[in-house]
Amino acid sequence: MEQILLTGGGLGFIFLMTCLGGATVFIFRKSAPKGFRQIVLGFAAGVMIAASVWSLLIPAIEEAEAQGGVGWVPAACGFAFGVLFLFGLDSFIPHLHILSGTREGSPSTSKRTTLLFLAMTIHNIPEGMAVGLSFALAAQRDDPAMYAAALTLALGIGIQNFPEGAAISLPLRQEGVSSGKAFKMACLSGVVEPIFGGLTVLLSMWLIPLMPWFLSFAAGAMIYVVVEELIPEANLGEHSHPGTLGVMVGFLLMMTLDVALG
Repeated sequence: MEQILLTGGGLGFIFLMTCLGGATVFIFRKSAPKGFRQIVLGFAAGVMIAASVWSLLIPAIEEAEAQGGVGWVPAACGFAFGVLFLFGLDSFIPHLHILSGTREGSPSTSKRTTLLFLAMTIHNIPEGMAVGLSFALAAQRDDPAMYAAALTLALGIGIQNFPEGAAISLPLRQEGVSSGKAFKMACLSGVVEPIFGGLTVLLSMWLIPLMPWFLSFAAGAMIYVVVEELIPEANLGEHSHPGTLGVMVGFLLMMTLDVALG
């Protein structure tokens, strides 16, 4: 029961932070400045890069070696599968990049607001998987230090989810969506986090030997989002400094949290 409560609390926290960020639409009636959105996207990229290394890939290698296997094999193969999974979603689901306005995925006549919503939803899937798997690994080992690491990852992902929530609700408001609907859509984009997080927990607990593969799979999916969407979007414009600094701050924060607390 304690393990379930901790896992549910971690997944609920990252979802709550997305909703709180989306609630800023009730305070700021207009879209945030482009520089702010570049910082937000860069910050999210930095957090996800650090989390992929310290919270997912390193534990995946360690877990594989503890099982008597070769550490880099599941880490590399799982990472590749994660990339292919997100590539498939990115190619199939129609969506719109936040700053550039570039449409991707299958041809669609959907409104810009719907495509913006789908873009952030795709982005949130690997984040939920990462947090869920961290708690699953902690439960498997029944190690307080691993629970601390999982809580640290949830804290880091939650922190970057707050500005991300604002990054979707404010542009939606600018597109003419009401404040209430923009807030609801920001929250809905984050629902996939506890859903996919819970699903990966269940799968990993039933298939414990495959835990290193699941961890590296989540890492590959997160890095795909960073390279395909976040960093290019963060560096749009005449000056790329806001996005670049956002990446550095996000990476530094997540690395520090993971090493100091995890």
